Amino acid sequence: MFFVAVPAAVAGAASFGLASAVQQRATKEVPTTGTLDPRLILELIRRPGWVLGVATVVVGLSLQLVALAFGPLVLVQPLLVTGVLFGALFSALLARHRVDRLVVLGSLGCVAGLSALLLLARPTGATRRADEGWALLPLALALAVLVLGCLAVAARFSGAVHVAALAAATGVLYGITAGLMKVVTGQFRAGGLVEPFGHPVLYVVCAVGPMGFLLSQNTFQQGTLIAPALAIITIVDPLVGMAIGVSWLGEQVNSSPAVLAGQVISAVVLVGSVTLLAHRGTQLRREIEQAARREDGSPHRTAQG
Repeated sequence: MFFVAVPAAVAGAASFGLASAVQQRATKEVPTTGTLDPRLILELIRRPGWVLGVATVVVGLSLQLVALAFGPLVLVQPLLVTGVLFGALFSALLARHRVDRLVVLGSLGCVAGLSALLLLARPTGATRRADEGWALLPLALALAVLVLGCLAVAARFSGAVHVAALAAATGVLYGITAGLMKVVTGQFRAGGLVEPFGHPVLYVVCAVGPMGFLLSQNTFQQGTLIAPALAIITIVDPLVGMAIGVSWLGEQVNSSPAVLAGQVISAVVLVGSVTLLAHRGTQLRREIEQAARREDGSPHRTAQG
């Protein structure tokens, strides 16, 4: 039922894009904390703008659940890449600017690359039931090592490498969460509301999901420029989700040599467009902050004059 999954995924991406536009500014206005330190959330929750962003994230997650209930991971996760597109557009609206040529160019590239990727991949639904036993262990270990490796790099280095490693770990956790949410929605559709509570997957989601969210706030706060981090998260998340869909759930994509070559070209266009949109979104957010500072300072300057 792709006619339900696709609109829900795109609407969810729009919600995530709006959240990124209003939320990233708040992380710069509170004291810096350590990685995965919950005190960051306690500071941010006092910011109305950040709370609004969280509410928007909840809406986005709800729409993502609907999309995953009716469509495969290999379809839904790439569509969420459009969240960067919406983030740039919402940033332009918040800055009261017309959408400029860079945003239009990035948007067209994003749509073209994503459309070509999905048309070439021709994703299909799961061909087997998700295994929650020992067969899942190699995949779980590989993903755990990947996350821990990223966190180790972040702890070892500072600056751009530190932020990039945090962003990569965030993207992996987001992709894992999406894969687990797909399993939970399948359990719900098969056995009703109570069914997921009898399986460990739901409880793993409740641990991994908040961890990924907290790590994303660390990433946004500690990065001097948000564009590279946002691009990394946006790209890694669907890649991990698609890998889980194919390796664990038995979802299928077209993988002939000619198609793979086309997919690589489409992916390059998509990654470049996502990076461009994320960078432009950062510039627009800076203009919002500068405008806000000018407005805050204008009464003071008037009083002095």
